[in-house]
Amino acid sequence: MPPPPFQRLAAITVDLLGTTFDWFTGMSEQIRTLAHREGLEIDAPDLTDRWRADFYAALEAVRTGHRPFVPLDVLHAEGLDRILAGRADVGRFTSRTREEMVRMWHRLPAWADVGPGVARLRQRYVVAALSNGGFAQTVNLVKHAGLGFDCVLSAQMAGHYKPDPEVYLTAVDMLDLEPEQILMVAAHGWDLDGARTVGLRTAYVRRPLEKGPFRAPEDAGSIQCDLIVDDFTELADNLP
Repeated sequence: MPPPPFQRLAAITVDLLGTTFDWFTGMSEQIRTLAHREGLEIDAPDLTDRWRADFYAALEAVRTGHRPFVPLDVLHAEGLDRILAGRADVGRFTSRTREEMVRMWHRLPAWADVGPGVARLRQRYVVAALSNGGFAQTVNLVKHAGLGFDCVLSAQMAGHYKPDPEVYLTAVDMLDLEPEQILMVAAHGWDLDGARTVGLRTAYVRRPLEKGPFRAPEDAGSIQCDLIVDDFTELADNLP
């Protein structure tokens, strides 16, 4: 009989954007505040939704070798330029304003269950952020939200983006563990698929509002993983 999937578990790596942080609400509110301050007409939720969609396309261009690796801030800046390009008032978006908008991705609210859940998990495991965000962005996100991760790991350290295996293998190397000793936690099936291919254990967190109001949530029934939970509290409840 095979051993239970979490028998040797020593560390947990956690995705950030969507899994840990409510990017849609955080970005929409910050953009709305900036628009009011600068006197700009911006549909903040729509811009946020389109910006995130552009990011995924840009990420894929890096992953498929159509361009070299660049940090996430660069992809976000380029995406913002593309989204603003067709606006009649594009000239009012100065370089300072655009830079401020890109840095908004460094300050997002965590889902309410994350702080208490991470605190409980750290009593038993090393808990690390493992994000596609750049290293500085990852540090800033965690610090701004006051989350108690033991360390942060970034795709920038691997020079690849998830779900490329190099990102997860970098975490394995940095934590000095075997793949099966690490649990990857994410609200995205594709992230867990990448982790599973190199031997990590996987847990899916349902986030029905992760994609905002314009897109349907991921179908949890199609996810292949060791555990499915509703939040970080339930995750702590279900791990040894």
